[in-house]
Amino acid sequence: MKIITRHFLILASLLIFSLCIMTPLHANEYQLLISKKKNELIVKSSGQIVKKYYIASGKGGEGTKRLRGDSKTPLGMYQVASVKESSRFHFFIQLDYPNLLDAWYGYKNNIIDANNFKRIATAYNKREVPPQDTELGGFIGIHGIGITNEEKLNIHESFNWTDGCIALTNEGINDLKKFVLIGTQVIIRE
Repeated sequence: MKIITRHFLILASLLIFSLCIMTPLHANEYQLLISKKKNELIVKSSGQIVKKYYIASGKGGEGTKRLRGDSKTPLGMYQVASVKESSRFHFFIQLDYPNLLDAWYGYKNNIIDANNFKRIATAYNKREVPPQDTELGGFIGIHGIGITNEEKLNIHESFNWTDGCIALTNEGINDLKKFVLIGTQVIIRE
């Protein structure tokens, strides 16, 4: 019992320390605010709305992502971890999911073990993309819809169809790119 309590205290201390030193990787004047209920991504600068986009989110429904394969879009505060061209989705802006809070809940709820919690915390402290291979899932980001046709555009406009990501039209993701840097803050709300 003492080992478990000690282990818990060490992990809690690491989490608190990590949260205290977290700062964006690069200063960026823009912030992305995502509302799953409104199917909306808002770009803000200095508190002012710069642009709005229609989005689709995870087909897993309400609530936050807690487990690989649940098709839910996570809720919380994230940062852009990488940006890249994508043959499947036109362009992909990867978020730093799972973040420390996701890892903490995963550990607390016995979804991940202490080793995976430590791997996520270490990556976070080093400003690296967190491990994407844990039971919490990974590869969550903002992307386009890929090869388009009328049917695919109709689905995009009518349903939340992703496996947990945020999707914009290809034109939307092309436009959004100009507001995004590594470290851009992304807040996802219900």
